[in-house]
Amino acid sequence: MSETDEKTRVTIYTDGGADPNPGPGGWGAVLIHDATGHVKELSGSEPQTTNNRMELTAAIEALSALKQPCKVHLYTDSEYVKLGITERIGKWQAKGFHRVKNADLWKWLVEMSLVHDITWKWVKGHAGNRYNERADRLATQAIRSQAAGEPVPEVSAEAEVFTVVSARDDQGFWAASIRYDGNEQLITGHEYEVTANQLDIMAVIEALSRLPEGISVSVYCLSDYLRNGAARWIKGWKQRNWQTKKGEPVKNRELWQRLDDLMSQREVSWPSVKDDPTFEFAFEELGRRAQEAFTELIEEQHPSDYDPEF
Repeated sequence: MSETDEKTRVTIYTDGGADPNPGPGGWGAVLIHDATGHVKELSGSEPQTTNNRMELTAAIEALSALKQPCKVHLYTDSEYVKLGITERIGKWQAKGFHRVKNADLWKWLVEMSLVHDITWKWVKGHAGNRYNERADRLATQAIRSQAAGEPVPEVSAEAEVFTVVSARDDQGFWAASIRYDGNEQLITGHEYEVTANQLDIMAVIEALSRLPEGISVSVYCLSDYLRNGAARWIKGWKQRNWQTKKGEPVKNRELWQRLDDLMSQREVSWPSVKDDPTFEFAFEELGRRAQEAFTELIEEQHPSDYDPEF
């Protein structure tokens, strides 16, 4: 096996821009570990920059985030970056980068390119590629934060959890995908006499309980009840001794208390996915895998029972 074959394989999508150009700028990058599918997101901003500088910065920062030499497929929607690094860089180097715009960033990108085995790919922007679209969204968010004088939100967590549930008749099913430390684990559960809301909480409880204390975790779910409850309402419930604003007991209190205890031991964020089509594939894939797992289980135990529909 050659040294190249032994390298970790990573796919990267980058994007950057400024609005106006020049003006406040931002960049975004999505890094995908090919073997496990683990995804890491990065972003950043500058107060006064250009589209091209942000495109270059996105690639540089993404490559800099790799902890070891890797075999990389890097996708950019910038022809400036793609043609520059694959066709023009030799001439620029021969002339000492004389009169080359953004020479500081090009030199830095060359240094990073020597560390990794990189295949540079151009992808058409805003054409439906979900990872390119996600990189664009990260860059846009960074630009808006910079223009508003706000810090760029942290988008990268040490672990990610995706959950789906299905409840019908007297049965309920939940599934969670746990992505941590370069690995992915699918866990599932089968419950009776439960609601979809209860299943949503159960899925996250089981997922968080499998992750180490003290780490940062992003939880992605399709339930507004779960996300709003965990991110917004739970603080008020605790202050009112687990009562709603109307003085009524909080439904599913025991589950919420278990979840609160787990969250207190970890840094948990609850990003919204409702208006982000880049997450659609992840939930569809999780639902498909969960249905296959439960169909096999039900057929073995109760052949007459139904297939869960995630």
